[in-house]
Amino acid sequence: MSGQGILIVLSGPSGVGKGAVSRALLGESTDLVCSISATTRLPRKGEVNGKSYYFFSRQEFRKMIDRQELLEWAEVYGNFYGTPRVFVENALSEGRDVLLEIDVQGGLQVKQMIPAAVLVFLFPPSRAELQSRLLKRASESLAEMEKRLKWAEQELKMLSRYDYAVVNDRVENAVWRIQSILEAEKCRTWRFKNC
Repeated sequence: MSGQGILIVLSGPSGVGKGAVSRALLGESTDLVCSISATTRLPRKGEVNGKSYYFFSRQEFRKMIDRQELLEWAEVYGNFYGTPRVFVENALSEGRDVLLEIDVQGGLQVKQMIPAAVLVFLFPPSRAELQSRLLKRASESLAEMEKRLKWAEQELKMLSRYDYAVVNDRVENAVWRIQSILEAEKCRTWRFKNC
């Protein structure tokens, strides 16, 4: 059986609940580790450097791009976001499953770099629900929220490029669906090539 871990990429529009679903997935599994993303945006209230994100200046981030230290990166809403390469590659080679919570364009970059990555698109039950969630989060201005809603419409057009689609109607339902996907992926025949 293959000793390689599974890389699962969770993407979806801003405000869809990726953070809540990721935390719940990680809380229910000792076999799943989360890669911490790097970003140039300022920390939100309660976020901790090295735990929530790795926070960098734009200059520092550009140096990481130049040194090819990122598995993927993108500029989203005026800030850079990326996934440090070393952690992901080491964890996968050790047979650990890795969860990436990243934007859609980053997910597509990862699929190009690691074709076996499993892309899961998380989306809301409706546009109205997404807007409600963004309002409750209260971390963006009204103008910023509108920008995120417009971008969400663009991201939804890329749904067909993902392997799976999961509606986040309730966190526990989304978690169960993603756990089912992960279990199914572990049963892929190519994983048993050394038997």
